[in-house]
Amino acid sequence: MNIEEVLEFMDDELDKAVQMPLTGGKSLVNVDNLRNLVDEIRLSLPGEIKQAQKLVSDRKMIINDASGEANAIIKKAEERAGVIVSQQEITRLAQQKAQEIMNDAQNRSKDLRHIANDHVDKMFGETEELLTRQLTEIKRAKNALRAKK
Repeated sequence: MNIEEVLEFMDDELDKAVQMPLTGGKSLVNVDNLRNLVDEIRLSLPGEIKQAQKLVSDRKMIINDASGEANAIIKKAEERAGVIVSQQEITRLAQQKAQEIMNDAQNRSKDLRHIANDHVDKMFGETEELLTRQLTEIKRAKNALRAKK
């Protein structure tokens, strides 16, 4: 059960609360049911946190893969440049081509890092927004529960 569902059950429990006469609007709620729902929330939160940690891990893996690919391209470019050393013109052209390949590799690596960072940033933002909403719902339910005492 996810946190949204648990909060919905908590709302239902609060809606089912019986109002006590002459108590200024205080109600009786099934404490065991509400405690079980709070326990469900506690069990669900680590899952949300694990999702955020997985995003961080995925970001690192993407960056490492991009760096490895860039290094492989750079190494290949350097090897190609070293093979073509017979004449000055060929050497100059090879060095120019190697530089272009290295620049392309670095640009591609930078682009991949930006894409990965943007993706992870977006996922963090969504996770943060979800956790904020859920925390707000918990506070609202808690305040509502306190208000009905």
